[in-house]
Amino acid sequence: MDTLETRELRYFMAVAEELHFGRAAELLGMAQPPLSRAIQRLERRLGVSLLERNRRGVALTAAGEVLMHEGRAALDATTAAARRTRRAGGAAGPGGPRNRLVLAVKAGASHELLHKLLGAYAAEPGAAEIEVLPSGTCEQEEMLRDGRADVALMHAPFNSLAGFDSEELMTEGQIAILPAGHPLAARRTLTLADISDIPDLPLARWARHGTYPPGPGPEIHDQTQLAQLIALGRTVAVFPDSGRAWLWAEHTAVPLSDAPPVVSHIAWPAHSRSLALAGLIRTATRL
Repeated sequence: MDTLETRELRYFMAVAEELHFGRAAELLGMAQPPLSRAIQRLERRLGVSLLERNRRGVALTAAGEVLMHEGRAALDATTAAARRTRRAGGAAGPGGPRNRLVLAVKAGASHELLHKLLGAYAAEPGAAEIEVLPSGTCEQEEMLRDGRADVALMHAPFNSLAGFDSEELMTEGQIAILPAGHPLAARRTLTLADISDIPDLPLARWARHGTYPPGPGPEIHDQTQLAQLIALGRTVAVFPDSGRAWLWAEHTAVPLSDAPPVVSHIAWPAHSRSLALAGLIRTATRL
């Protein structure tokens, strides 16, 4: 058979991510023997070995690696279908609106663009209600894939647009955001090299797909934390020029002369057939 059940995919993904049947069974809320039998039945149906089992533990085979990758995408797709269906039917919450779109945005970026987009779209006849969902760096991609968002403002080269339809909206430079009293804050421009190794002022680190890049800088969880750490003289950050909108009096923004331009896109799932979404895209491209 070439079909897979959602339940057995979830079973396999739990084992593949934990590489331990006992921990996977605990996460799934079931006993280990039924889980082991379910994986064995799946291997027989597919005609391949998905896991290598030995005294040292469990490892994925080449086929198992493929199913782990494809299975995550498939589970995200089913979750997304359920979430978007509930929103379309007004079941996302008690008494929720029947016509609503969720727009994922990176906190602190493209503030003016977002303000113009929301205002222009609200003036359109029959406009849907827009729920703005702030996110961290690179989270917009995952939100689109798992259905938490219907559409997103994304920023190349930081976000990947792979698998989405998109329209380019604006291009801007990048800035370094420093403590206002730092000597470099008095410069008219800086380079990436200037801010890459400042004594006692390491670059802030944002998680990308759940993993923080190596470095001495603080791990940043949200924009408020970042703003406070910059104001206290503990870190420096790089943002698109539109990030000036959220600066505090204790911050200074200095243009980066050699940083690549940031291109803002509006992006959405390639298979979307939402009329409300189509209307929002048309509005965005007219800005």
